[in-house]
Amino acid sequence: MINILDYPLLVFAISFGALWLATWTGVFRVRRGHSLDPDVRDDFGTVLAATLTLLGLIIGFTFSMAVSRYDQRKNLEEAEANAIGTEYVRADLLPAADANNVRALLRDYLDQRVLQYSTRDAQQLRSIDARTVQLQAALWAAVVAPAAAQPTPIVALAVGGMNDVLNSQGYAQAAGWNRIPVAAWALMGAIAIANCLLVGYGARNSKAERVLLTVLPAVLSISFFLIADIDSPRGGVIRVNPQNLQSLAASLRGP
Repeated sequence: MINILDYPLLVFAISFGALWLATWTGVFRVRRGHSLDPDVRDDFGTVLAATLTLLGLIIGFTFSMAVSRYDQRKNLEEAEANAIGTEYVRADLLPAADANNVRALLRDYLDQRVLQYSTRDAQQLRSIDARTVQLQAALWAAVVAPAAAQPTPIVALAVGGMNDVLNSQGYAQAAGWNRIPVAAWALMGAIAIANCLLVGYGARNSKAERVLLTVLPAVLSISFFLIADIDSPRGGVIRVNPQNLQSLAASLRGP
């Protein structure tokens, strides 16, 4: 099932169409002779200003939620690169044959993690996830066997480092699933539609003013687009660049 929130341009198109339609629905009410009485226009202006302020606050808080989630994904990518790099060094604590096996598996695992961040194709992502699970099982087996044969505190450091590697992938995956709730999007959209209805209903019959009525739907739609772009781990333009994982992969390949 397609998640619309993973396609920020689609969010922009749908929100702009809905908000523009809501604005002009209010305008058409004026054309039908339901314009505001001058005696209540001041009160209407107060209500409109309050609702627009509320909408601005809600958009601001939602944007803050999206940015915090984006920062969390960036920090976890850095932490995962550090965990893999540390375990690569700790492989020296294992017997030579086991150390070489762990290093080879880590390099392959690192390549899969880089691909997981940069790939958008759903079928390829499923293949990467399956390969990642296989490598995680192989990595754990590669450190458990020598630890069971030689249960010393030094070897335990390698086991603990591998545990950090596996945990860091789980944390990064959980951060990718931690999105702004759909209910929050629905409520924000409903408040935005109500505001556009009020703006259209309060518009006068001036043609110049009606041209300006496109501005509010456009600005709100751009805001929704930006929030959806930042909140989506794969959709849109603003995504976490796995530069720490890529840098580590390049260093492990050598010159």
